[in-house]
Amino acid sequence: MSSTIASTRLSFLDRSRTREGYDQPQALRDTVTLAGTVEELGYHRFWVSEHHSVPGVAGSAPTVLAAAVAAATSTIRVGTGGVMLPNHQPFVVAEQFGVLASLFPGRIDMGLGRSVGFTDGIRRALGRGKEDAEGFAGQLAELLGWLDGTQRVHPQVHARPAEGLRIPPYVLATGHGAAIAAAAGLPLVVGDLRGREKLVRAVEGYRNGFRPSVWAREPYVIVAGTVAVSGTAEEARRLLVPEAWSSAYSRTHGSFPPLAPAERIESLPMTEKERGLFESGLRGHLAGTEDVVAAGLESVIEETGADEVLVTTSTYDREALVDSMRRLARLAGLG
Repeated sequence: MSSTIASTRLSFLDRSRTREGYDQPQALRDTVTLAGTVEELGYHRFWVSEHHSVPGVAGSAPTVLAAAVAAATSTIRVGTGGVMLPNHQPFVVAEQFGVLASLFPGRIDMGLGRSVGFTDGIRRALGRGKEDAEGFAGQLAELLGWLDGTQRVHPQVHARPAEGLRIPPYVLATGHGAAIAAAAGLPLVVGDLRGREKLVRAVEGYRNGFRPSVWAREPYVIVAGTVAVSGTAEEARRLLVPEAWSSAYSRTHGSFPPLAPAERIESLPMTEKERGLFESGLRGHLAGTEDVVAAGLESVIEETGADEVLVTTSTYDREALVDSMRRLARLAGLG
């Protein structure tokens, strides 16, 4: 076990991916069940994500799902990776996290992103446009103001029960978003692992521009990415196959399908373009045996100086997923 990995927190992000043969409610139940397993294995956090009108993703209301996860666990930190702030009124976000933090004190994280719906139709349904992402810095400042009591539109308006609660905020971002996190003095969540040079530049820029705040005295970096661990390289690759095909399909057909079994995907006829996108989707992740993944993680942590690694793995085979998380916990010395 590497001392570098052992001294770095390890957390998990689940996207509530749907699977062939199982409905969307099952995907949400799978997320809650997985959170209990991740807690037992000793991971530091379990986060859920926000996606709207994506056929292959059931997680559309992260604060609601986080409540279910927190109720089904007892010690692990629970949060969002993240709530897409441009999609919501900061006042309402503050209220939602205030309720969560009141029900589960000391366990709730507020991960915030700056993306808006990825199609015109979704943005119309949300009442948002692409330009709303440009107002992220102001939205973030307003949200933090509702929490610390400095935001005022009227003397009698308060974000209850959030005001005065210490709910840790995190910014999910690269580029300009990382600069916003630095200026606000907030922890940064940055990924993915396939663009290592871009990742390192984002982290360096964040650290150089960081201004201490009431939320964080010094920079804190969480590096996020896909990790798959198995007994053999081929088994680890098979864990990546369902998500790689779903991504390739979405880029050629316009929608994410549910995750399919790896064996069926590998027997599918693919066009040259589909094959290229599929193979590309398999590359650049941390996948392999425990020794291979340990070396890869150590490299990422040393290059970025990460304080924490946020792992995500979307695959069809739930038993293989749990085995991967167990192997990863073992090589990190958790439990």
